[in-house]
Amino acid sequence: MLPYPLLSDFPDLKVIKSYGGLNPDRQVTVAQRYFFLIDQQGIVQGKWQGNSTDVFPSEPILKAVSELAKKR
Repeated sequence: MLPYPLLSDFPDLKVIKSYGGLNPDRQVTVAQRYFFLIDQQGIVQGKWQGNSTDVFPSEPILKAVSELAKKR
């Protein structure tokens, strides 16, 4: 079990559209790979985009989380 919630809004894609995560260069609706850092108030504090074969590097994400935690 993961210690955080995951989101899937298929088939309506309302959330991915509101976060700007659709690939506009394709004729078929395809979501791009993103990692969003969302604080406890629901505000996006970070956004990283990757390719379908990319593994998100943990360093910049952990740094952003650490900086966010220091602001509390």
